[in-house]
Amino acid sequence: MSSYWLDSVKDKPSFSKLDKNISTDVCIIGAGIFGLSCGYYLSKNNLNVAILDKNSIMEKVSGHTTAKITSQHNIIYKYLIDSVGIKQAKQYLDANQEAISNIKDIVQNENIDCDFEIQDSYVYTTDDTEVKKIELENKAVNSLGFSSELVSKTPLPFKVKSAIKFPNQAQFNPVKYAYGLANKIIKNSGKIFTNTPVYDVEQNGEDFEVRTEDHIIKSKYVIIATHYPFINAPGYYFLKMYQSTSYVIGVDIGDKVFDGMFINTQSPIFSYRFANYKDKKILLVGGADHKTGSKIDLSHSYSILENEVKKFYPKCNVLYRWNTEDCITLDKIPYIGEFSNLMPNMYIGTGFNKWGMTSSNIAANIITNKILGKINNYEDVFKSTRFHPIKNSGEFGNMLKESTNSILLNKFKVPDKHLESVKNGTGEVLEIDGEKVGVYKNEFGETFCVKPICTHLGCLLSWNNIDKTWDCPCHGSRFDYLGKNIYSPAIKDLEQIEIITDDTN
Repeated sequence: MSSYWLDSVKDKPSFSKLDKNISTDVCIIGAGIFGLSCGYYLSKNNLNVAILDKNSIMEKVSGHTTAKITSQHNIIYKYLIDSVGIKQAKQYLDANQEAISNIKDIVQNENIDCDFEIQDSYVYTTDDTEVKKIELENKAVNSLGFSSELVSKTPLPFKVKSAIKFPNQAQFNPVKYAYGLANKIIKNSGKIFTNTPVYDVEQNGEDFEVRTEDHIIKSKYVIIATHYPFINAPGYYFLKMYQSTSYVIGVDIGDKVFDGMFINTQSPIFSYRFANYKDKKILLVGGADHKTGSKIDLSHSYSILENEVKKFYPKCNVLYRWNTEDCITLDKIPYIGEFSNLMPNMYIGTGFNKWGMTSSNIAANIITNKILGKINNYEDVFKSTRFHPIKNSGEFGNMLKESTNSILLNKFKVPDKHLESVKNGTGEVLEIDGEKVGVYKNEFGETFCVKPICTHLGCLLSWNNIDKTWDCPCHGSRFDYLGKNIYSPAIKDLEQIEIITDDTN
């Protein structure tokens, strides 16, 4: 299961691991589209930047998106007007519209070949009970000065009850775009280091020390661009966000191509757009999302998408399957700006709520302006240190309850006689003599045991049988079956548990 975007770039530039202590103006932790966008803008303004990533650039969330560049974030503007008022709702809309123009300008001015194209965007419903919601959303959008359109027909291969059309939105290949940014950063004397995990950030006077396993980067400014912040205090973002997993398939439907980008309002979510593939286009279908780490049956996650497409294209060919995580904020607005009022000159952009292509550009501009001492017209609505009543109080309560119930701190050795209940190709959390043990057996019966406790804040993990990973229901960290950390906010691997034979017990 691989992302088409990552597979689409064959001639990738290579970057080295950090091999010495260095000093720089700005240290950016994370080489996804947000980190690279920050690096691009800052290096253009003659600041020395160093970008660090524990993997390769774009290897995680940014390389697994559907890559829609749009201000149409499903049904959101009526909610924003009701929750934060017309002024900030308009700021949110205008910021995203400006981000579309910014990305278009970068593509054109830097001559980045990334399949950028203008497309109309639609939020639709096939459910009569959702029609009123769409009508109210369209009214809300128009009240903010944007000319959305209520339509009853779309280019989709099925009838809809109603839809909102946002004209002149966009889409692109995010990995090609990101490598274009990376090339410009290097040209502007910036540095990019891959396979360089960061374990801590310490403030030393007015400067920061960013610590990797073997080296230190000293800088005046730090930007946390790791998708989910791996530093817990004093920002405490783990109390204000959760992670959601969604799925994407790339489908060859022949020559039945249509224009537009689409997403529905009701669950299960289905998102559609086309992408260039060799000498044709393939349909990308996303959705079927759920809270990461939920104890639910995941075996049908891809088939939900595939079955939906096959209703209209029964002879289609599924070429790609992948999934990703997104940080979801409880008030539906990203956190952009200072990491904490207690740590000046450390900045963050997170909680992009599945709309990271536009949000990452907004965040990069806000933070670049703050470092340069300039005013940004949109920073108030996205203020990362904001504190106001949480509208989604039910979800906040669920997060606290789930986090509390999942905290365990135990260590164990497993006699092999206890492993018989786990079938080949599956994983389970077993309770052995009062201790929790995470057990996975591969198709050949080889057994791998870990301490199933997230190394972020100690939550009990659950087994993901699609990806063969241990997933955290609290904050979305993920680990492979050997315990290696693959998604933040955790940065440490799981502890492997020794299996002892029955005759030594």
